[in-house]
Order: sequence, then structure tokens, then C-alpha cells
Amino acid sequence: MRTNRNDRTDAAGAVQGHWLINVVTRQELAPPGALHFSPGDDLEACWTAAARASGISQDELAVHVATYFGLAAASLAAADPRTLRLLPERLMRRHHVFPLRENERELVVAVADPTDLSIEEDVAFSSDRRPVLEIAPPVAILEAIRSLMAPSDSIAMDVGGGTAGDVKLLEAASVEVVDAQEAEFAPVIKLTNLMLQSAVERRASDVHVESVGSEGLVRFRVDGVLHNYMRMPLPALHRVLSRIKIMGKLDIADRLHPQDGRASISVGGNVCDLRISTVPTRSAEKAVIRLLPQGTAPKLPDLGLPADQLLAIRALISNRNGIVLVTGPTGSGKTTTLYAAIRELSNGEQNIMTVEDPIEYDLPGITQVQVETKQGLTFASALRSLLRQDPDVILLGEIRDLETAEVAVQASMTGHLVLATLHTNDAPAAIQRLLDLGLDRASIAATLRGVLSQRLVRCVCPECAQPVGGAPNAGERRLAELSGADPVVRAVGCQSCTKSGYRGRVPVVEVLTMTPPLTALVSHGATLDELQRAAREAGLVTLNESALTRANAGVTTLEEIERVIGFPTMSRQSAEATAPAALAVAPPPPEASTSLAADAVRAALPAPAAAPVAAAKPLILMVDDDAVNRKVARLSLEKSAFRMEESVDGVEAVERLKREPAPDLVILDLQMPRMGGVEVLDWMRKTPATASIPVIVFTAMGADNEAELMDAGADDYIRKPLDPTRFISRIKAALRRRTY
Repeated sequence: MRTNRNDRTDAAGAVQGHWLINVVTRQELAPPGALHFSPGDDLEACWTAAARASGISQDELAVHVATYFGLAAASLAAADPRTLRLLPERLMRRHHVFPLRENERELVVAVADPTDLSIEEDVAFSSDRRPVLEIAPPVAILEAIRSLMAPSDSIAMDVGGGTAGDVKLLEAASVEVVDAQEAEFAPVIKLTNLMLQSAVERRASDVHVESVGSEGLVRFRVDGVLHNYMRMPLPALHRVLSRIKIMGKLDIADRLHPQDGRASISVGGNVCDLRISTVPTRSAEKAVIRLLPQGTAPKLPDLGLPADQLLAIRALISNRNGIVLVTGPTGSGKTTTLYAAIRELSNGEQNIMTVEDPIEYDLPGITQVQVETKQGLTFASALRSLLRQDPDVILLGEIRDLETAEVAVQASMTGHLVLATLHTNDAPAAIQRLLDLGLDRASIAATLRGVLSQRLVRCVCPECAQPVGGAPNAGERRLAELSGADPVVRAVGCQSCTKSGYRGRVPVVEVLTMTPPLTALVSHGATLDELQRAAREAGLVTLNESALTRANAGVTTLEEIERVIGFPTMSRQSAEATAPAALAVAPPPPEASTSLAADAVRAALPAPAAAPVAAAKPLILMVDDDAVNRKVARLSLEKSAFRMEESVDGVEAVERLKREPAPDLVILDLQMPRMGGVEVLDWMRKTPATASIPVIVFTAMGADNEAELMDAGADDYIRKPLDPTRFISRIKAALRRRTY
């Protein structure tokens, strides 16, 4: 039974005054008349007086209050930190309410006054969920809110019920030893461990911890793409950043200079090395953590390279001297390829040594040197020292300056094979990059044996990949025209791949072998265009052509190739005229095979005479800066057999519409940062590629404004807050009208 705090009944057991008096009397916690409240007493004072009169604690009183109203007693310690984003702090303090847990329809909150009907209204309005009440003392609720913002305990509730007990920091013994009990219960350490554990479990390569506006944001890079993981208040962010710096043995008092450090953790018994980098920003520091799971480096056959390219790479590393370069941007797998190469060379008969920053894998039987710039151990100085160690093969982590390049040339000229990385866009450009560093043409021509350029492309998820068949959408037709290749498979998205449509990555490479004609061109001052033309005439398979071979085999998509590599400007006819014969693609590496199952994808592709493939689920683009609205929309759409992509503002939406396949329908919020919904709608209607896409406006405005929006080109509108049933009905109606 729910009564209002000001209700009064008659003398036959009636309550005259505060509802807590009725609870204490009816539960026989104190005799009638033992408890009196003054009209001006606040809720905390009332609870304190009721507990004192009953001779029990406030937590025990909360159990009696919950029993009286037929509710549950709240456990504030088990709060899910993700629910904190749903309620503003002002509302929590005003109503003595604290969020505990949520699902797609309900938000469970702890309250101290279950008779205050305005709590339910305000919570429902702010969270867009039906509130479910549990009881907690007001002092405990305010303490939980205070701990959220207090400097020393700002993230206690962010940790919530998450478990991160499997994460252990591995470090050498020192004077400062953290007590095991302290490490287990300290909320800052627990939240940081939970974050790192989740990153390892999701196969993240990097963790980004940064401030965004008035809150902190943690993002994971998975398969080369950043995904949001969690948000937290700024005080919590500062404490997590300090914990990360302590782990990396950095100076936590220095917030004005970039710092680099390293640490090792054990997650579920598996060791993972951390490379930590911090930089100062306007509102807070930013930390990026590179995750390097310890294990055995792959061998060349494990990389899943095409057979012809695998043979070419083996021929390059079989040289007894000279320089072999691997090029590509950061995160393209250059070091992994070099590790695979030296593992193949490591037969116990050669002295193989490396200079790295960082050392990503521990390789048995190979001497590895870690660059320590602060101690004066640079790539160049370490390489000079290695030359006195009688090496046969030297792996050089990166050639980044003239001094290192000159020492590498000297080493290769004195009977050593040098394997190194370099940052260039393609293989022929490596020659120009060496010239830019200051090497002379004669040295390059005499020592360079070959260049491998590579990228990593995501593999389609075998659980949700769909054959395109004979019905490509507008975006796929555009990519087919750009690439000169027909789309084979479409990435959709499911739980297995966290809605991305992709899982795992494979390398796409081009291998340039320095033939005598190419060497002569370098010596005689050929331009980059002349070198590229000569390499093509010698049979060089470019990155684009290698990537298209992957797409034709159903391993990846044209969309992914455009994202990672891009397409040169050429028509389908010119592409077909210049493309070399298709390469024989080797099976993906074991790691990718488990998540790719390319054979299963290819088996699902229709034969030329097969019946038309069933149409894909309609794709809805939701453009809204409110994360709660996007989440509610996604749950509703996916339950109703729709796919959904999302953009956080108008600028991101326009960029997505320019480069990716057109959605079947767009939902636009009006009030967004950078570019509002009206501007996006105007751009769509003036752009031929998007002019016919149905647009539903998500608005809280009145009818006059809605009429203006319809005149501006909107097909329909949906009022806030979002009602799932009405939402889906309007979308289906708009899509039906599109087919008429």
C-alpha cells in the first residue's frame, strides 16, 4: 500500500503526521506516542529520530520500512556503475535517490521516502525507464552520492558489482608493497583492474582513457576500430589516471609533461604487458595503454599470406646481407611480420639480435634489446653495440632518423641482414623516405633488397555475414564502380562480433623485390612515379589488388578495404584492363580462422544460377547525441528485425552518409552539437545520393514546428520521450510508403 506523506486518517489506527511514525508504530518498533516530528524536520533527521526511538540502526529500520511498503531493501554496494549516467546529480540529491541497476524497461533505484510520488515522475522522465523502488536510509544514499564526487572516493560506485579479481599487477619486489587486502577493496584499483580485464577479454589492442566535456571516457580499440566502453565523472577519471601512472612507475605529480612507462599484469593467469603513454590536455591528462599479450610469435605461414607473396618474402629474408624493410602505418602489423620472419630464420645456427621499442614478444634463443631513450640507449647507439656482438641477423624496430639509417646501411654492408620497419604509404615510397632521411642513392641501391608494405583488414564475422548476390545496395554499387570488383559478402553485425559485422584481421601486403633494373633506376635518380611504374611492370601486386583478392574470396568487404586502404580513381573498365591475374589466397591464420571461417562464408555464396538471396534487414541510421535515446532505439529496432547504426551528431552523420552505404531510413534529433537535425535534413535533400532516403524527425517541439519540418522534407516525426511501440510503427509506415 502506498500513502502520501501528508495523508491523515482517523483515530482507529490512523497516522497523524509523518509516515515514518506509522511504520514504527505498526511494526511495533516503539510504543505509540514515543515518536514526534516537528514540521520543519528534514528526512535525515526523521530517520535518525525513528531509529533512535526504535533502538535499532538505520539499516535495520530500512528493512522494516521496506517490509511495511512491500518493497525490497537496497544494497548500495552492489550498484551497477553504468546506471549513474541515467540520473543527474541534482535529482539524486534532491530526492535522496540512487540508481542501482537497469534493464531495457526498468531502472531500480534506492529511495529513502517511498511516499514521494514525484520521485517516480522525475526518475521516469530522466531515465526513460519505469522506476522500481528499493529502500535505503537517506544518510547512506547521500554518502553514496558524496563518494561519487569526493576526491578520495570518487569512483567507489563506478566499480559497482563488477569483478576484477583475476587481474594482478606483476612487478619486481620493492620497498612499497601494496597490501593484498587493500588492493582487493580499494575502489580505484578495482575499477582500473576491471577496465583492463574487460579490454583483454574483448581482444583490445589499446585502451584510451580521456576526458570528453565534463566527464571521462574509456574506449577500446578492437580490430583497429575504437569502441566506447564506459563513461565516468571527471573526479573518477583523475583517480584512474593516477592509478595507471602508478602502475607504469610514472610521476603522478607531473601533469604538465608527456610520460611513458610500462607494466605487466596477469589476467586469468595469462600475462599481458602494458605500454603506457600519457599526455596533458586542456581539461585532464589522457592515457593510452597498448596491450601486448605475452605468447609465442606467429610464423610466416600462420599469417595467412597469399602463396606468391609468401614465397617472395621468404626469398627476401634468405639474403645473407642487405636491408629488408616492412612499411605501413602504426598498428598495421609490421612488427608481427618481422617477428614471424626471424622465427623462421631462428634455427640455432645464426646469431639473431633485435633492437625494439617496445619488445612485444619474448623470443627464445634471440637476444632482444629494449630502447631506453632516457638512459641514452637509442636505436642508433644500441645498433652500434650490437655490431660488436657478432650478429648474423639484426631486427631494428624502426628507422626514424638519419643516424639510425646510416648505422643500418653500415651493418648491411659488413655482412649482416638487417630487417627494419619504416613509415611509408606503399613499398616504392620507402626509397623516397630513405632519401628524405638523408641517405645517398648509391647506399640505398647497394643495400636495399626489398620492401614489404602491409595493412590489416577486418574479416567478416561468419555468424552474421550475408552474401550480396545480385542485389547490391547503393553503397555497394558505388564501391563496385570505384574498385572495379563486384561485392561478394556483406557485414551485418550480431552479438558474436559486438554488432560490428567483423571479427579478427588478416594482412594485406605488397612485396617489392629490388631487381637490377629497379636498382639502376634508384642509382640514376628516378622519380617516385617512375619507380612505381617500373615496379608494376616487374609484376608488383599493389595493396589495392591484394585487398580485392581478399574481398573476392569472401574474407572481407569492399567497405572495409575503402576504410583501411581506399581505392584509386579508376573506372571498372580501366581496373579490369590493368589488374593482374588473381592471386592464390592462402587460408587465414589460425587466430583469424576461428573467427572468420572463410570456407563457411564462401560456401554460403550463391551459385551463378541460384535463386535471389533474401533481402537484408532494413538499416536504420539513428542520429542523436543522447546515448540513452540511442540505446532504447537500438533495443526496439533489433527486436523488430531491423539493423541500426548510430551517429552522435550531425557532422558525424553527414560524413557517414558520404562514405558508407546509404541506410534505408534516417532518424534525426533536432538539437545536437556541431550540426543540428535541420541542417542535416537540408543537406540530405540537396544531395542526390540521399535525397530519397526517408527521414523521421525525433522532436519535443510543438505542432507548428513539426509542420515546418514536414515542409522542409521530413517524412514523419516522433515525439519525445521515445515510445517503443509507436516508434516501430512509424518506421514501418515510412518504409512502406517508400515502396509505393
